[in-house]
Amino acid sequence: MAFKKLVLKSLLPSCYGNPRNHASSQKGSSSSKDVISSRRLSISDLSNSSVSIVSDLSNSLVGSNVHIFTLKELKKLTQSFSQSNYLGEGGFGQVYKGFVDDKLRSGLKTQPVAVKVLDLDGKQGHMEWLAEVIFLGQLKHPHLVNLIGYCCEDEHRLLVYEYMVRGNLDNQLFKSYSATLPWLTRIKIAVGAAKGLAFLHEEERPVIYRDFKASNILLDSDFTAKLSDFGLAIDGPEGDETHVSTRVMGTQGYAAPEYIMTGHVTAMSDVFSFGVVLLELLTGKRSLDKSRPGKEQNLVEWAKPFLKDPHKLDRLMDPRLEGQYSIEGARRAAALAHQCLSHNPKSRPSMSNVVKTLEPLLDMNDIPVGPFVYIVPTEGKEDHESDHVVQKNGDCIGEGDACDLVRNGNREEEKQVEKKEKGGHRRSRKGDRQRRKIKSLRLNADYSDTALYKTLGTGLYSPK
Repeated sequence: MAFKKLVLKSLLPSCYGNPRNHASSQKGSSSSKDVISSRRLSISDLSNSSVSIVSDLSNSLVGSNVHIFTLKELKKLTQSFSQSNYLGEGGFGQVYKGFVDDKLRSGLKTQPVAVKVLDLDGKQGHMEWLAEVIFLGQLKHPHLVNLIGYCCEDEHRLLVYEYMVRGNLDNQLFKSYSATLPWLTRIKIAVGAAKGLAFLHEEERPVIYRDFKASNILLDSDFTAKLSDFGLAIDGPEGDETHVSTRVMGTQGYAAPEYIMTGHVTAMSDVFSFGVVLLELLTGKRSLDKSRPGKEQNLVEWAKPFLKDPHKLDRLMDPRLEGQYSIEGARRAAALAHQCLSHNPKSRPSMSNVVKTLEPLLDMNDIPVGPFVYIVPTEGKEDHESDHVVQKNGDCIGEGDACDLVRNGNREEEKQVEKKEKGGHRRSRKGDRQRRKIKSLRLNADYSDTALYKTLGTGLYSPK
């Protein structure tokens, strides 16, 4: 035990003693350009390396503008980790919102932050914390969450990130209190997450994310996706190696089958996990859900037959989209998901090819716009006046006799309208045609968006 503690002190000098003193000693050292190694520091360097190589970690992070915080500072900016600042909890531990200003530390801009606190009794520990610091401290990309700093005092391990206003994709996609994500927003999220993975895989020494899932995709105010939680990330194979052998870690429902069976992980394992999340975006269903019927509990197994058959695609799509998505875009996304979910890793596309397939979907404009507004001309008003009938989710919202006709199909109401028409202005020919269409629709007793669309055509749809 004493030996382990001695090694830990050697590996992370900033974890022991005053972080401020450590920071000042860094300023007095040579230029960061001379200190930072041209080669990215990796987890494997820490597992079997000399202390001199590992002690370069803090200098590398200084070059990446990563700050070292004291526990006292983080308590202050989160109001002692108060419940009012609580954001959620993951495998690493609890997350709290905080606020820093430029007076706290030189070079630190005023901004809200998210502070993750390692659960000392949880499944993750020091090595997962260290992986986050190493990877996010050195890797910078628009689709990776920005690590602002960290704290390491005694047994305490904390991480400070940029604050992401819209939380994670899991909450946005599956929580009942969240509004349904529109089609193009879902594709934008998929493209952003794919770009983040592609960046990791195309590093000089590839990084395998190993825990790609909806809850690890964070969203900013305009739904830009950023990957977070790098505690399980590892360096990919080098040279003639084809894979990395490791104990199976990750989240059930997202892990690739070959990784589960053999413990061999590659970049293609991440591609499979991406396919699962893309499927969740298409269906609005979780990868695993025991509350669903038996055959539907595992989303991948249930959905695969529909993914390869365009004629069955409507059975797959999230009904909350109400048909407001690009048919061709959905077909291409489904085909891509099917390819990513192949049991043969060699049949899966690279993440750069995934990005190339998804990006054009953002420009497809064959999307029905809704909810729509339909104006029914009525008698007793001038030609430029009318009652407004708004059809949404099978309900008629509006005022006047025309809305009553659509909503109730009441013949008595129709007679009253006709009496008013005889005593008032003469009906226009255009009014007659529109009224006949409404009567025909009423007889079918189906007032959904789809029914009106089939009866009256695309002219019904207009932007909100």
